[in-house]
Amino acid sequence: MKIRPKRLKKGDTIGIIAPASPPNIDQLNRSLSFLEELGLSYRMGKSVQQVNGYLAGTDEERLEDLHEMFADPNIDGIICACGGYGTARYADQIDYQLMNENPKVFWGYSDITYLHTSMNLYSDIVTFHGPMLASDVGKSTFSDLSKKMFLQLFQPMELHYTEDISPLSVVSPGVARGELVGGNLSLLASGIGTKYEVDTQGKLLLIEDIGEEPYKVDGMLNQLRLAGKLNAAAGFVIGDFCDAEPKRGKKSLTMDEVFNHYLGDLGKPALKGFLIGHCQPHFAIPLGVEAVLNTENLTLAILPGVE
Repeated sequence: MKIRPKRLKKGDTIGIIAPASPPNIDQLNRSLSFLEELGLSYRMGKSVQQVNGYLAGTDEERLEDLHEMFADPNIDGIICACGGYGTARYADQIDYQLMNENPKVFWGYSDITYLHTSMNLYSDIVTFHGPMLASDVGKSTFSDLSKKMFLQLFQPMELHYTEDISPLSVVSPGVARGELVGGNLSLLASGIGTKYEVDTQGKLLLIEDIGEEPYKVDGMLNQLRLAGKLNAAAGFVIGDFCDAEPKRGKKSLTMDEVFNHYLGDLGKPALKGFLIGHCQPHFAIPLGVEAVLNTENLTLAILPGVE
């Protein structure tokens, strides 16, 4: 069992960090009123407004922010400003014991997947795959359902994804129970062959991505297949794959054909159509908790992420 962080309460302080790329500052500033609506205070990490090419400051600066937010007893939770690129650059320098000894809400997605995976392996804490401040909350397209997903941080609650949220379709039938892991497929594939590769043994694997053509998704799923990650998993939660059309009209398999090829004949339940990922609404979920995927009634039930 992973360690569930303590629930948030009104008056708590959120640490805001940019562990990867620099955020859009205007959108980040617009997102702050939402935190205030939730009754939360906030503190910016030192590197959030730094720009080092495609990185929000140096690796050392971003890592220092991450460590400081976990170490500071006055910080009750951490929400990432955005993703982009860069978290893997310092994964081998993170003090995972510090996180294990100071478990608190940690929330983000996309490039943050590398941190979810490494923290799942070495800190043994539940983390949250959800919309980020500058990337999502600060945009006019941020949906009411996405806003409601933050309420799971204030009260332990089971999450139930049904077709009331979006149409779901079966890639492979069945029912499976297991710990929910995964996130952005590109980041999961990039971890293969390292000490930070995702552990899928007996687990439900979430995959999502943005801007990757079917042949790219094919290659990444094949890499997971050759590494034994697909055979080891108990089942598959297929999130949103937006902007995935083949470029310049070139011949291509469809994304559905790719999913069917890799996941259709494994004898493990696989369900697609979940609005989890680079989309609105974005159904936020805890990672590292038990979940049940049921293709018979087209549902995903997830245990609470906080205590």
